[in-house]
Amino acid sequence: MAGIRWPPEDTEIHQTRVASTADLISDDDRSVAADSWSIKSDYGSTLDDDQRHVDASDALSSGVRAASDYSSDKEAPDVDVEPSMLGLQSYWDATYADELANFHEHGHTGEVWFGADVMETVATWTKQLCSNISRGRMDNLDGDVGCESESVEQIASDMSMWSVLDIGTGNGLLLQGLAKQGFTDLTGVDYSEGAINLARNLAERDGFNSINFLVDDVLETKLERQFRLVMDKGTLDAIGLHPDGPMKRIMYWESVSKLVAPGGVLIITSCNHTKDELVQEVDNYNQRRFSALDAEISNDQEAFKDSSPFHYVSHVRSYPTFMFGGSEGSRVATVAFLRS
Repeated sequence: MAGIRWPPEDTEIHQTRVASTADLISDDDRSVAADSWSIKSDYGSTLDDDQRHVDASDALSSGVRAASDYSSDKEAPDVDVEPSMLGLQSYWDATYADELANFHEHGHTGEVWFGADVMETVATWTKQLCSNISRGRMDNLDGDVGCESESVEQIASDMSMWSVLDIGTGNGLLLQGLAKQGFTDLTGVDYSEGAINLARNLAERDGFNSINFLVDDVLETKLERQFRLVMDKGTLDAIGLHPDGPMKRIMYWESVSKLVAPGGVLIITSCNHTKDELVQEVDNYNQRRFSALDAEISNDQEAFKDSSPFHYVSHVRSYPTFMFGGSEGSRVATVAFLRS
């Protein structure tokens, strides 16, 4: 389900923006992008990796349908998302060059993609979920998570055990929000050098010097460590808007599965997919992995469950909802998956 464009947090930003490459993009192009993805995200990818392209092409040719073809809460499947400039690195390089220039000239933070309320909700809910997992409260993870009964010291101890990676971090404000919740081992990556420069400047200004920011493309990651918590706020959305979106989404799952440590958590926030569509996309990836196993166990559902890299555990329930066409939905979905 597509989101609805929200206005930036500070409308004065646009009154003093300096001219940049981003300003040269035509209104027609912007209109197309808005129709394709109505809430901006922090990430897209144009880089290629030969082997992963081969693997993705094989998966596509095998008849596995992209997640955009599924919507378990709708009568008919969605049409494929049209590619747009929001899936291109050139767009984000220009955007963050503009944001960085405005930061240096006017001190502006820039736009908060998805809105500050969503970002705060994600950070708070993530802390509660991780605290419950740390304390072994696994039976009610899909309920209303909460850790209000824990002491400040207990929560701080819980959060210190979680290494966090934010893929497509953009301006890095989500990591600042997680730092305020008590997370200490924080890393943000983005393939746009301008985004990383902006994130570093904002973190230094706001007193979050311990956050580590690196230029890295999740589809061709050079990271050599795994993380207990991997955050994605808009990354999968933007990758899906690339002209080679279906293939790059397959590459995305292959890469992310290597970044999330066993027993770790992947949390995806999306404005282009419902909770059920994200669960279906994970099921598609699990099925591709299972199909690669020995044919002798291909019909063994218990073996399929055991071999599945990711399992749905919970989602944010506090986002405002609305009715459209007889179905209830929200502008944003945040879903957590546990790594086997």
